[in-house]
Amino acid sequence: MDDAGIIALFNARDERSLEETAAAYGPWCRAIAMNLLGVREDAEECVSDALHALWRRIPPESPVSLRVYLGRIVRNIAVSRRRERDAQKRGGGQLELLMSELGECVPDGFDVEAEVERRALGESISRWLDGLPEADRRLFVRRCWYGESVAALAGETGRDPRYVSQRLSRLRAKLKAHLQSEGEIL
Repeated sequence: MDDAGIIALFNARDERSLEETAAAYGPWCRAIAMNLLGVREDAEECVSDALHALWRRIPPESPVSLRVYLGRIVRNIAVSRRRERDAQKRGGGQLELLMSELGECVPDGFDVEAEVERRALGESISRWLDGLPEADRRLFVRRCWYGESVAALAGETGRDPRYVSQRLSRLRAKLKAHLQSEGEIL
């Protein structure tokens, strides 16, 4: 079933919408959650929570791309769950590595007072991503948004992991320069 059909089921409050969504996007959502959480049980719970969140949000929302919309929900839930878990044991890991990689480019402190600035930052990053070649955009988003490992990206692109790591480093440097040019960071 396509996205429009699934969204129509959600709008009709038909519980088959959850089954269809899980069938269409379950493996992809579990992969996102596993990339960020690293524990199968936590990833499964995260996907389940995301499906319930989707049930609560549609309607009234009607996403253009169900895959992207659901991916964002899964990612946000996984990041929150990871932060909670790490706050309890203060261990290092994948999420901290991803955040440290972007730390040079993106300012900290997304509090209520900074909401307007946060939105402007997001729009600036989106403009930067839109200007990238497709391969670079996919590489950057898969690493920095979906948390895929450098090794996995290298394997899929047929490149050496050092090349992928260097390419990502250069992309982060370009993002930083872009954000500086738009006045988002000093």
